[in-house]
Amino acid sequence: MGISGAKVRSAVGKVRGGVHVQHHKNTADQPIVRLPAPDKVVIPMQMHIGAPCAPIVNVGDTVAVGQCIGDTTAFVSAPIHASISGTVTAVGETTLANGAVTRAVTIESDGQMRLFEGLEAPKIDTREEFLAAIRASGLVGLGGAGFPTHVKLAFKPGTVDTLVVNAAECEPFITVDNRECIENSWDVLSGIQIIKEILDIPRVVIAVERNKPKAIEILSSIARQVEKHKGEISVMQLKSIYPQGAEKIMIYSATGRRVPAGKLPSDVGCLVMNVASVAFVARYVKAGKPLVSRSLTVDGSAICVPQNVRVPIGMSVGEIIDHCGGFKATPYKIITGGPMMGSILAFSKEDSLKKETDCINCGRCAAACPMHLQANSIARIVKTGDVDALVRAGTNVCMECGSCAFSCPAGRPLVQHMRLAKSMIREAAKANGK
Repeated sequence: MGISGAKVRSAVGKVRGGVHVQHHKNTADQPIVRLPAPDKVVIPMQMHIGAPCAPIVNVGDTVAVGQCIGDTTAFVSAPIHASISGTVTAVGETTLANGAVTRAVTIESDGQMRLFEGLEAPKIDTREEFLAAIRASGLVGLGGAGFPTHVKLAFKPGTVDTLVVNAAECEPFITVDNRECIENSWDVLSGIQIIKEILDIPRVVIAVERNKPKAIEILSSIARQVEKHKGEISVMQLKSIYPQGAEKIMIYSATGRRVPAGKLPSDVGCLVMNVASVAFVARYVKAGKPLVSRSLTVDGSAICVPQNVRVPIGMSVGEIIDHCGGFKATPYKIITGGPMMGSILAFSKEDSLKKETDCINCGRCAAACPMHLQANSIARIVKTGDVDALVRAGTNVCMECGSCAFSCPAGRPLVQHMRLAKSMIREAAKANGK
């Protein structure tokens, strides 16, 4: 790969299970294209794990890019900002990709994309000021989970010795993290330095799947140039296997440490951040512009021009697809990762999911599960309604990666069974006052 002299390491922990998916990284060499502002955006007040925000603007208000339009006093949450400038035309409800209904603010564009006058680089001299700034930025995990970043960073000082930067991007089709590493590598390294120094984290591992040689080469090259770190920042090549990018799997691969059930990464001395989140930290600390846009991969057999795009948050899926040339075939299935996941995929009928048949007890789902679960057994227990048995089977350990469903020759919707099982456990706990 031409990485002469770079400190490139191999994974420490060997991942159990997982599946070898076809990568379909069709857009890996395509730079991210910033789309023009749409005529309107519909911005949900629930775009993250935790408490939803309440709108703080009214119909008729004029807003600018980066202006806060939703907030809450809840700790596990993050404020939401206008992604375009214009006029608030509605404060009502919208339905998210997962079917949930939430409050939303609709803004009609004035075509100017005016920045909010109050935006400025935050003053950061202490750990507390840094956490307050990250909350004010509205940053939530850009790897897909959507967990408020300021909460993740609020670990007890001295408990974390390793920052793992997740650039694995093990999911098929998605290539925006790969492009982030290539196009914004200095933002990535600058973000690492900021987080490392303010939070006093001695060691950094940038973990990248080995099917991204250009990203590995660029990151290794600039890491060598940051001489003052003297080897404290290293780039690690990971085996290309799904779900390599899952937080607990990533920690084990990078450090050999296992996160026990019910525990957090900080309990084993680790902090995991997506590479795009790290790069955003650098840009926000420099300019003070909050999270108002998101990079997406638009791909699939029904898309005319697959590409990576940067879109204002709240832009409709239909408009994004239109900017990618629309459909070249009637879409049989459209998959969106939600506001923060990083993908819009549209497939023709022949490329869609296989038809479900009866379980043949082959055990492939159990062999593929990186968390040592037996999805077929849990699916059977769901039908009996035995919540205690679901708990004993370890259902809550499931991270819904989908390896079981991918491996199932019967095409059973095992992930949906796992979600239903976890929902049953939650409802039973609620009924018992726990």
